[in-house]
Amino acid sequence: MKYLAISIALSVISMGVVIYLTYTPGVLEHLKPKRLPGLGLAIVVTLLKVYFTAAKIRYLADKVIGKMAAVRIALTWDFASAVTPSTIGGAPVATYAMTREGIKLGQSSAIMLYSVLLDQFWYAMAVPILLISSMYLQVLPPEIGLVGNVTMILIYTGLLLYGALLAYGLLINPAVIKKVIEKIFKLPFLKKYADKVNAEADNLESYSRLLRKKPLTFVLKAFYLSTMTWLCKIALPVIVVLSLLPGDEILLILRSLAMNLAFLVIPTPGGSGGVEGLFAIFLGPLIDRKAFIGLAVFAWRIITYYSSIGLGIFAMLWYVNDSVNQKLAETDETKPTEI
Repeated sequence: MKYLAISIALSVISMGVVIYLTYTPGVLEHLKPKRLPGLGLAIVVTLLKVYFTAAKIRYLADKVIGKMAAVRIALTWDFASAVTPSTIGGAPVATYAMTREGIKLGQSSAIMLYSVLLDQFWYAMAVPILLISSMYLQVLPPEIGLVGNVTMILIYTGLLLYGALLAYGLLINPAVIKKVIEKIFKLPFLKKYADKVNAEADNLESYSRLLRKKPLTFVLKAFYLSTMTWLCKIALPVIVVLSLLPGDEILLILRSLAMNLAFLVIPTPGGSGGVEGLFAIFLGPLIDRKAFIGLAVFAWRIITYYSSIGLGIFAMLWYVNDSVNQKLAETDETKPTEI
């Protein structure tokens, strides 16, 4: 709850600042009704993002869970990502959700790692696209200056290195991951969990080896589902902007891609307070009317961030109710039978 409150507060404050700095009276009079249905399209794309995330999770789990279970996990993942620091992400909470759906902890951890690895493959493809495009177009806005450009280069380099290390640990030598886990849980304050965690590390290693043996078609389909999820993320800011005003579609897409990569290193819960500013810096200069920048940020965050929180709360409540019902059932079973 603390992270949720901080995340929402930062989001509201940053949106308020952007709107205050860009708003001019009568801006709504310039809205063209024929463009507004684009906001409906943005909502559809948000739902498609959830669908592709759920489909990827279910596919990586060899379809041992149902479609609704996969959707609940995807919504929980989005919710956790919206209220935890971007550098942590929602994977740990999504792993918990998988265990609630009947998947072993070791297997769910391996699925999360494999899912993260697929994202890294996507970054490895996206970074060269941005670098090559930067030779011909102003992909990075001049407003970010030298510090911003160096930061983006460091982000690109870090993503590629992390992807290489994760690929080695998950696909080439999964025993490395197990050894790292074992060393961590030798620490004095973690020793009491060592036996259980080491057993799950064995499951993680064995499932990693199973994933490594999957045919190329399996990897390609999983990568396709991961790519579609990312394309939805990139498309959403572009659709929102174009729902308000015409713009340079190609440059909007490229800047949205660069912006989404920059989101990954914002340390605040859900990136709140930072993503709104990055939206204004990356996409704001491409919006003809300055007064529409705040409106675009507001519409984008409502459709993506606040919808994730709302839907995620319903998914989390389902798990809470399921856990309570399970404990009540266990209590009833342990009660002595009356004669």
